[in-house]
Amino acid sequence: MNTYDRITDRIIDLLNHGTVPWHKPWKASTGLPRNRITRKPYRGINVFLLMSMSYESPHWLTFRQVTQLGGKVKKGEKSCPVVFWKQTTIEDKESGEPHKIPLLRIYQVFNVAQCEGIDGVATGTIAEATTRPAEIVAKMPQPPAVKHGMTRAFYSPSEDSVGMPAQERFDCESNYYAALFHELIHSTGHDKRLKRASIMERNGFGSDPYCKEELIAEMGAAFLCGHAEIIERTIDNSAAYLQCWLEQLRDDKTLIVQAAAQAQKAADFILGISHSEDGGEAINAKARTLKIEAVGDFAGHQVKPRIRLGGQWLEKAGFKPGHRVEISSLKPGELSLQFKEEFVRRDPLM
Repeated sequence: MNTYDRITDRIIDLLNHGTVPWHKPWKASTGLPRNRITRKPYRGINVFLLMSMSYESPHWLTFRQVTQLGGKVKKGEKSCPVVFWKQTTIEDKESGEPHKIPLLRIYQVFNVAQCEGIDGVATGTIAEATTRPAEIVAKMPQPPAVKHGMTRAFYSPSEDSVGMPAQERFDCESNYYAALFHELIHSTGHDKRLKRASIMERNGFGSDPYCKEELIAEMGAAFLCGHAEIIERTIDNSAAYLQCWLEQLRDDKTLIVQAAAQAQKAADFILGISHSEDGGEAINAKARTLKIEAVGDFAGHQVKPRIRLGGQWLEKAGFKPGHRVEISSLKPGELSLQFKEEFVRRDPLM
């Protein structure tokens, strides 16, 4: 059984027991699941796998990490699988040249509540910044047009616009924003944003791209609802809904992992979040600004558009090799560096 099969079977088991992982409510203020030692938040399908375990603490450890901390896993406790992409070098059959390909790997983790004898490990929550839903919508980069007064919520790729009923037609504000988030996730697949094939090649209800795109939108909306702390929302956990996804997952064992990765990427786009090369802490690319002192008077001199900088202080500020930055001189003796764009690479699931 390969990694895709094992993760898909895990999700299918949850669905069979009436639990839809991407419907599991969570709040940014209590902290996303993360590794206790590296402090890196888990991403993609890992978020749903770990949240479905329903532990209060967001901290997780591998068996080896528990041992390294001098603790042990409590008798009878069961682990939860998580996945990550690992770059593996292979030789091209035609050219003989080495090149890297992503390989999906799986490993098992335990929540700190499942462990004992670990000194100095907090079991509580992690306070993280939350964002009001209206602010998430207002600050979305390259947003589509949003038209109200429609009979239903939808996204039109040809017009690159979102149609929404008037807000007062929804039972509550949370349901309105949950529906809007769903459609905005769809919009990230447009050619001028993330160029997602499941949006650009949709063939209507029941087609493979349509089903995958709907799963991306559901999961992506769940990520955004978590950041906005939308807990109470109308969700469909009906038998028909569950059976629909069970059939899709049984037919395509890669669907859930790939859709979750695309959902994470779409939510990151809307939130303006970038991640470091090693999959570390999230960085808000719009808000991250670094000021440095410079020797000399820059008044009257044009600042060169490219500057090579290095050092630990720069890395700690969130700038990594490959980042493009916009440099401006706010006043004599001071420069401001701000993210402009980032090199294209495959996002890890963690």
